[in-house]
Amino acid sequence: MIYLGIDCGTQSTKTIALDGITGQIVASATRSYDILAGLPAGHLEQNPSTWTEALDATIQEVLSALGSRRDEVRGIGVSGQQHGFVALDQSGQVIRPAKLWCDTSTVEECDLIRQHFGGSQAVIAKVGLDMLPGFTAPKILWLKRHEPENFAKLATVLLPHDYLNFYLTGHYGMEYGDASGTALLDVRTRTWSQEVLHFIDPRLVEKMPALHSSRKPAGTLLPALAKKWNLPSGVVVSAGGGDNMMGAIGTGNISTGRVTASLGTSGTIYAYSKTPVIDPQGEVAGFCDSTDAWLPLVCTMNVTVATEAARHLFKWSHAEAEQAIRSVPAGSDGLIFLPYLQGERTPNLPQGSGVFHGLTPRTMNPAHMARATMEGVTLGLAYGLQRMESLGITPTEIRLTGGGSKSGIWRQICTDIFGCRVVTLVESEGAAFGAAIQALASVETSQSVETWSDQFALVDKAQITEPQKGSAAVYAQAKEKQAALTNALVERGLL
Repeated sequence: MIYLGIDCGTQSTKTIALDGITGQIVASATRSYDILAGLPAGHLEQNPSTWTEALDATIQEVLSALGSRRDEVRGIGVSGQQHGFVALDQSGQVIRPAKLWCDTSTVEECDLIRQHFGGSQAVIAKVGLDMLPGFTAPKILWLKRHEPENFAKLATVLLPHDYLNFYLTGHYGMEYGDASGTALLDVRTRTWSQEVLHFIDPRLVEKMPALHSSRKPAGTLLPALAKKWNLPSGVVVSAGGGDNMMGAIGTGNISTGRVTASLGTSGTIYAYSKTPVIDPQGEVAGFCDSTDAWLPLVCTMNVTVATEAARHLFKWSHAEAEQAIRSVPAGSDGLIFLPYLQGERTPNLPQGSGVFHGLTPRTMNPAHMARATMEGVTLGLAYGLQRMESLGITPTEIRLTGGGSKSGIWRQICTDIFGCRVVTLVESEGAAFGAAIQALASVETSQSVETWSDQFALVDKAQITEPQKGSAAVYAQAKEKQAALTNALVERGLL
């Protein structure tokens, strides 16, 4: 049988076809798109129709590649960019473009929510995480404050993957994993926080879809779409989830000790936990996962955003960039890069910018600057890993995913900075792969999603990377310097 996995991201949508017997991807297709142009600084939005058009195009391309095997399709799973706010009216029509996870226009709304409840620690006590600009809750308050005519039309709040599930099934719903990233859910009890909802608007609770377990399917494919795509009737649409939750399934991060680090446009580092992990400082987000457990996570907003900017600046191919970075020793001879090109989430610097520190005649050259950029974004993730360790997470293995994981030198930098063995997966699709595995588990219920994940998310034994001797001390010093430089600039209002 065949199971489709769809990953709707900020830059593109990808659909894959998973063979439910072999665990191999037998077809895939991608459609790229842009963020809406011409918006004020900090405002990052997309039309949900962009996602449905890309979904439709990639599914049709994959089904065409499958040929007669399209008759074997039994399930579809959707992974979506987290935190986005899709506002629907009473008839299910989109009211305005969706504000995305990377939108930082809601700083004031975050402050208003914090002030009402008595500060960050009081908010964490309510929902298990701090109120940050990327989350959904402040986006809803922003709509109420800045576009009251649109807020008056609001009937249903959905996240991006929920909207695609609605497009596929005609039903509204929200599973625990993605819902935990709204900052409206008490992640410990998996219930809506009535106090936060009521503060934003007394009627907001009526606009939130029903919550359900991530193990419960969203529904079945609409007959009109089944006909359009020439698929059999009764195709199951699984619960789906946020891209990090689906990435956990797709990388086998479903047991204690495994940690996933995603080197994509943004960066995430997250782990499996059987119990809620609540950070009193609010830096680790204590999300729920898509196995009805928990997914403590740290997000940074600048990873391949920064490394690709450096590569384009120096007009290198990927191979040329790799060669140049290898020519520079670990630590870049003291050159430190603060990678906050589009603000930052961890640390919480929505108005932040990038900084090179330690430029000398020796380090002011393309190779040093490129390596310092790669090290800078990785040190940012390492800060998050260190914070997770302080909360009881003990990593035994880091599973890399995302475009950056294809770089051999970056894998070595990761393992040296993290101080832990780093591996990649045979199938590198991450979130789309996890969505397809979840769809399989929703149909083939003889095994749990955890068992299917363990069976199919296999480590690439040719790319296991171990820490190098001598690098640990260099990177420990670099980590301290990066943190000290950030703190000093923040204290002086320069970052």
